[in-house]
Amino acid sequence: MKIIDLHKNVSRQELLSLIQAKLNPLFHEQKQSVINFITEEKNGAIEISEPELYEGFLFRIQADGTHLNITRSEHYVDDVNSITIESILNTLFEELSGDLGVSLTLEG
Repeated sequence: MKIIDLHKNVSRQELLSLIQAKLNPLFHEQKQSVINFITEEKNGAIEISEPELYEGFLFRIQADGTHLNITRSEHYVDDVNSITIESILNTLFEELSGDLGVSLTLEG
């Protein structure tokens, strides 16, 4: 799990809307691929998945005040699509935090 601090409160809905709006277009631009990921709210968290290619979720994100708790599926840590998604998510998290920046609180 990785925990990052956005230094401002972010709602689950705000985060979900941003990821739904930007993840697939940015992924298509970077990878020149037609893969479309599903971003949905599940059990109080945001999950990113692609059931035709991957079993289960690729990422699970829980908003907790200023912190985002991010779980990456252990089955796909070396997968190039998963790595690309993580890079895009990092960019989106920086966009959310604005001038406040993003800090890594825990990685493990």
